[in-house]
Amino acid sequence: MAISENWFVGLIGEYYFWVLEILLIIVCTYAVGKIINGLVNILARQAARSKTVWDDAIVGALRRPAVWIVWIIGINLAASTASKALALEIHDLVSLINRASIIFLSALFLTKLIKRAEHNLSHPDYMAEPFDETTVRAVGKILSASVIIMSVLVAMQLFGYSISGLLAFGGIGGLAIGFAAKDLLANFFGGLMLYFDQPFKVGDWVRSPDQEIEGTVEDIGWRLTRIRTFDQRPLYIPNSVFNSISLENPSRMLNRRIFETIGIRYDDLGKMEAIVSDVRLMLSEHKDIDNSKILIVNFDAFAASSADFFIYTFTKTTKWALYHQVKQDVLLKVSDIIAGHNAEIAFPTSTLHMVSDPAIHNDLK
Repeated sequence: MAISENWFVGLIGEYYFWVLEILLIIVCTYAVGKIINGLVNILARQAARSKTVWDDAIVGALRRPAVWIVWIIGINLAASTASKALALEIHDLVSLINRASIIFLSALFLTKLIKRAEHNLSHPDYMAEPFDETTVRAVGKILSASVIIMSVLVAMQLFGYSISGLLAFGGIGGLAIGFAAKDLLANFFGGLMLYFDQPFKVGDWVRSPDQEIEGTVEDIGWRLTRIRTFDQRPLYIPNSVFNSISLENPSRMLNRRIFETIGIRYDDLGKMEAIVSDVRLMLSEHKDIDNSKILIVNFDAFAASSADFFIYTFTKTTKWALYHQVKQDVLLKVSDIIAGHNAEIAFPTSTLHMVSDPAIHNDLK
């Protein structure tokens, strides 16, 4: 009986010993993780002082994988301690999990690095001449997809799945998938053409005369492009649509045009030449009018109730709000010129001619 009790007490002591050892490993792992996170914070502050692209991207991408790898090492030590205490053979399983973890953390690091580099390469804080955001995003998506696909294939090979069979199936099944997902593929290749041709980029104002599409481009995906209309509604357009419609990109205009017809009274027709001359001089001296472009001010037509002249010129600005301020200033100055010549801007009028007939006058008597 005494022997049984001693054995039981010894077993309890051993049990508490390896459990405490595992708890100590977990505490140490947590502490080392905190230290690693602090070191990454120090590196991040150092990297923030420089304006280079890659140091910020590398440090930012390194944070999560560095902390996680500490936890993986700690879990390995804890598992090894538990396996020795319980006499379990889990070496092969732990080795497999380690290799899978390395693949996962490598993929995580690379995708984070690509994402952060994508941001830095198109941001003026890091680049004196930032790359085009649409192009950077396209390249980033291709690289991220490549990393994920390669990681999945390596992991499948690691777990004993033959990727050669998968690739062979891809060749045979690709045709069937292509027919089944033709619209999806059309949108994918439509998005690819948008990235290559770049008829617009994120932030551009676009409109289509063929369809009711007008707004600011918010996102260009592989399947859909999101456009925010001017009444703030999101408009989702399949990329394949852009292969079959005409598209205008007003954001890439060099100038905005002022094209206005102004009528004066027929009583002021004799002052038309002087008015036109003064308006032309005013436009040629206006600081917001681009005199390198065509400028026309001419008497145009005898209208129903006015003698009309037109203004055809271009502003230096392409910004919508500023353009309307310039246009307002031009029209007010034209009004002042007309008033300065003691003329008036015409408005629709009708003249009734009364013919006096003596016979009718006598009948009324």
